[in-house]
Formats: sequence, C-alpha cells, structure tokens
Amino acid sequence: MTIRRLFAASSLALVLSAGLAHAQTAPIPLGRIEAAVAAETPRVVAWRRDIHAHPELGFAETRTAALVAEHLRALGLEVRTGVGKTGVVGVLRGGRPGRTVALRTDMDALPVLEATGLPFASTATGTYMGAAVPVAHACGHDAHIAMLMGAAEVLAGMRADIAGTVVFIFQPAEEGAPPGEPKGGAALMIEDGALENPRPDAIFGLHVVPGRPGTVFYRPQGFMAASDRIDIVLHGRQTHGAWPWKGVDVIAVAAQIVQTINTLTARTIDPTTTPTVFTIATVDAGVRYNIIPDEAKLSGTLRTFDIAQRDDLVRRAGVAIDNVAETFGATAEFSVRQNAALVYNNEELSAWLAPVLTEAAGAGNVNAASPPTTVAEDFSYLSQVVPGVFYHLGGSKDGVDPTTSPPNHSPGFDVNESILPLGVKTHVLSALRFLERPAP
Repeated sequence: MTIRRLFAASSLALVLSAGLAHAQTAPIPLGRIEAAVAAETPRVVAWRRDIHAHPELGFAETRTAALVAEHLRALGLEVRTGVGKTGVVGVLRGGRPGRTVALRTDMDALPVLEATGLPFASTATGTYMGAAVPVAHACGHDAHIAMLMGAAEVLAGMRADIAGTVVFIFQPAEEGAPPGEPKGGAALMIEDGALENPRPDAIFGLHVVPGRPGTVFYRPQGFMAASDRIDIVLHGRQTHGAWPWKGVDVIAVAAQIVQTINTLTARTIDPTTTPTVFTIATVDAGVRYNIIPDEAKLSGTLRTFDIAQRDDLVRRAGVAIDNVAETFGATAEFSVRQNAALVYNNEELSAWLAPVLTEAAGAGNVNAASPPTTVAEDFSYLSQVVPGVFYHLGGSKDGVDPTTSPPNHSPGFDVNESILPLGVKTHVLSALRFLERPAP
C-alpha cells in the first residue's frame, strides 16, 4: 500500500470512527428520495439525449460545461468553472454543519463514428491529432453527466434537511490527456483545487458498462487497472523492398517486437493473481508497397494491478525491445506515460457502501466482490487524495446478453435509459447516507 493510500485510509478512519461534532441526523426516508428521483427522471433523460447529440472531446467540453454550470447556478449552488481547463465544481451547503462528501462524473466524448441508429445520434466532428474526426459519447459519459445533474437537483431540494456539504465534480478529459497535453482532467482539477475549500471526507463515482440493467458492481482494493501509454520508435535504414539486405528492416523489427511483448507478458506474469494486459495497438510505417522505410512507430497500452510488478515489466520490456532492435541493426526509443493510476476502493468505505447501494438497487442487485477489470479510470487520482469508492452500473439493453452487448468505446455502444434513475439514486443515497452517519 502506498503512503497516499495509508494516509487516505487513516483519514477515513478518523472521520468514521471519531465522527464530527454535530448532532445525529435522522435519515431522509427512501420513499421521499425515490419520489424526487422519479419527478426528475424526464429531465435527466432529456439532458442525456441533448448531451449525446452534442459530444465534445477532452478539454473542449465548453458547451457541456456551460450547460452544467447554468443548471448548478439555477439550483443556488456555489459554482466554479474553468477548473482543470473546462471542469465545473458545484458546492451545495446543507442546512446544518457536518461532513463533506464529493460526487464525481466525467464529461468528454471520444473520436468514434457512432453507429447506434439512435434518433439523437451524434453527427458532430472535432479535431484529434490535427485531423478532423467524428465524435461520439461512446463510453456513456453523456449518461453520467445527466445523472449527476439530476442528483444535484434532488439534493438541492433537500438542502434544509442535509447536515453537511455535497461537492459536485464535473471532470473533463477522463479519456486521457489529449495529444500535446501533459495531464488529463482529474490531475488538472486536483491542481486547480477541486478537492479543496471544502475538502471532501469521501468521494464516490460511477460508470455505466455492459451488464444486466439495474445491477451495481464493484470491489474493495484494486478494482480498475492502472493504465500506461506505450510508445516505441524504431530507426532503421531505408531500402528497396526487393533488396532488404541493403537496408535495416524496421517492419521486421516491429513484427518481432509485437511478438516479444506478447510472449513476455504471457510467459512471465501469473494472470490469476495480478491481471496484466500489454497491447500494441498501432503500427505506423512506410508510404509505398515496395519501399522498406527507415522509421516505424508503435503505440499501445499496459494495464496492471501491482506497482512493483508493473515497474519490473516496463524495465524488462525496455531491455527486450532494445535487444530485438540491435539484433536487426536498428535502434529503438521506448517511452511510457501513465494515463491513470490503479482505482483503489477504500476497504472500510467499500464495506459501508454495500447496503447503501442495495437500498438504491434492491436486494440481489449489488455485487460488492466483483472481479477486477482491466479498463482504467482517472478517478484513481481523486481517490488517492481522499478516500473513495468507484462502482459500475450495468447498462445493457433489455433482453441482451451483456457478454454480447457492444462494449464501451465501440461505435454501437449505448446506454439503457431505464437505468438513469438508478444512477441518480445511487449518487443521492451515497451522499446522504454518508452525511447521516452518526457520530459515536
């Protein structure tokens, strides 16, 4: 466990065991919460469809941020904009003093051509890596934004009965730092004080993924993988495709490096104890079928759950790539940049949250011991600063096997709108029940 995690764990223990000097608050009845959520659901659906039709790439979420800020101001919240470039922070202060809890969502879309056939499907374009690209909410962030906007509305309507403060964090660039940017949205929002004044005692977040609609799943400790971007540049010597021996063939080197990385991961890491994925996803080389180029660029992703093991694998991969290049007479440049740390769910907070999520979703619909997943989330940086829990909502279409449901980041990905009220409810209940925890 890192020093940050130890500090976060000890901070949570102080908050939960010692409590704060405020009177115990009677829980707001579930029926009142559900009625407020039901009343807000048509607006949540409308927001989701509007945002879906107008997606924006990371750090370009200007329309989305303006929509969010306008809504939060209308609710009477303290609102800060431009936090981490295009992020928005809203602060709701309850009628009585108490703890502070944060709820976080992400706002950016992806350079994906949508193929859902929805009547409100995206036709938007944006600029990515200097080129015009289609843009779509192919990861569900449109639903995330709408659900947190709905939760803000519900909680604002109960402000007089809330003992404490709720911080709403609408984050840009969750999908990683865009080209040319050194950091993604969570890191920049932290630097801009999103977790200060007031500082939350805990933070919660959610993500829609393929799964039976109405289900919630997560796990304590390592839940979502740390994510690193891998870049490899190979330098050889250009030659005619008919005379490969007169040059240094970077195409052959690239092919060997892909196989070496696949073998290195599969044969030196035990996947049953620490899931590890090392994927080379792009190869860019050459301009003509009969010319062997002098340069090739490869990029990929590394997903890990153990810091020491990750560091060792990166070291060994660097050595292996250099050795392969040297064998062919080429040279290699190998670089690694972290996009997201390990999403580490605080153990005590995870155990406390399970009955709260069950209150929201119903018995039999919450799995608090879900397997780890190799997808990543930069919520990890926020939960390194304050104790947190990140959980998933199943969002597949009714009657569709989640294993065949279009995955996040695919052109056909869509969110079952029937789960939107559940997302609003889990946000509201996680905030209220945390603030209602009695001081001993």
